[in-house]
Amino acid sequence: MAVRIRLKRMGKVRTPFYRIVVCDSRTKRDGRVIEEIGTYNPKADPSIIHVDSDRAQHWLGVGAQPSTPVAAILKLTGDWQQHKGEPVEPTLRTAEPRRDKTEIFNEALKEAHGQPKTEAVTKKAAKPDKKAEEPTAADRSEQAAKPDEVGRADKAHADAASGEGSSDTETAQTTQTGESGEAAAAEQAKSDEA
Repeated sequence: MAVRIRLKRMGKVRTPFYRIVVCDSRTKRDGRVIEEIGTYNPKADPSIIHVDSDRAQHWLGVGAQPSTPVAAILKLTGDWQQHKGEPVEPTLRTAEPRRDKTEIFNEALKEAHGQPKTEAVTKKAAKPDKKAEEPTAADRSEQAAKPDEVGRADKAHADAASGEGSSDTETAQTTQTGESGEAAAAEQAKSDEA
């Protein structure tokens, strides 16, 4: 029976996680194993590799052959060099330990001279009322009437400049559009000047 040290795929779709296992060379990739000797997580930065060095040395000593990816992992951990009798130079990178959130918070408090400028938990801002922002029906009717008033007033100015319209018709037009008496008087004065 040929014994291999290879990877057994675990995890989810697009998130692989491998177990380093010792198994018969004829078994399936995820089939029955003899022993599990480590894990490998390639998605972490840097990759997380755990190998039980004693068990790896035992299986390499009795003739188990590592697959190509496992041989690369064993070279990173230094187990392959130890098996061959070469000087061990593990080149495995390790991630820096994460800082505790309370430490970060306490440092921020010290920078602020011991007095927090704001609360530790900020409150959400109140959302503006959509009903207050939407124009009412009366506002919409006023806005719709204004462009019409401006158009009629411009037409009255154009008529007055050309001398076609009379001052009585201009006054009638301004009163129909709903302008105030002052605006009508100003229109009258402008037409008299022309």
